[in-house]
Amino acid sequence: MQILLGVQNLVALVLGVTAFAVEVFALVHAARQRPDAFVAAGKLTKKVWLLILGVCALVGFVSLWNVLSLFGLLAIVGAGVYLADVRPAIAQVLGRARANRW
Repeated sequence: MQILLGVQNLVALVLGVTAFAVEVFALVHAARQRPDAFVAAGKLTKKVWLLILGVCALVGFVSLWNVLSLFGLLAIVGAGVYLADVRPAIAQVLGRARANRW
């Protein structure tokens, strides 16, 4: 039983660290973009996205061991929305759409 609990804790930690890494990646990516690219793509301003992603990264750090909590899930969803919607739109506006394909 002790081994199972240890494995569960390890899996939770790996998920938490991965989620936190994604949130920090999204924050750093947003910080490196030009402010006018957000407006040209029809998205929220750069300051608003930096605020959203900063809160997501902070919540992600706090919930490293409990990534499946409501706040942990909301943090990863916030970063996911940025990476799935805003990042490709900015890349298209800046003419780098092909470089950012997975």
